[in-house]
Amino acid sequence: MNDHTKDPNVAPPTSGDPTGWQRHQGESNGWEHGTLRRAVVHGVRLYNSGAYHGSHDCFESEWYNYGRGTTESAFLHGMVQVAAGAYKHYDFEDDDGMASLFRTALQYLDDVPDDYYGVDVTDVRTTLADALDDPAVLDGWQILLDGDRPEARVADHEYADALD
Repeated sequence: MNDHTKDPNVAPPTSGDPTGWQRHQGESNGWEHGTLRRAVVHGVRLYNSGAYHGSHDCFESEWYNYGRGTTESAFLHGMVQVAAGAYKHYDFEDDDGMASLFRTALQYLDDVPDDYYGVDVTDVRTTLADALDDPAVLDGWQILLDGDRPEARVADHEYADALD
């Protein structure tokens, strides 16, 4: 693990045993990359609250910590595309732009484990594929994290705002 991706203040998952976490690993409170988990928690909460631009920023900022060809990079790049696609759909009513971003996201997420850093990647892939045929499936959809659909708190918005 690289020192720059450690974060001992990141909490363990609230349920499950996701890829990226090992109960007995001391560094980053069990996370292989604590900063990745931190970005995921904030990014998912913001997405689930409709703050797609902030969600995008959380995933994008962390993406820069990983080199090309890594699972971490593919996952984060895919999640950047998910947030950007939702932003296109909801804020610009641009479903062609959404579809293009979702197709790219599906390519990046293709080989990512199904439960990665707590995100139900299987559900994300299924929803994106379904949205290509019917964008209305996004209405009310939220990303599952540790089996729950958490929404943003003030701290999540502050985290995203500090990334600028």
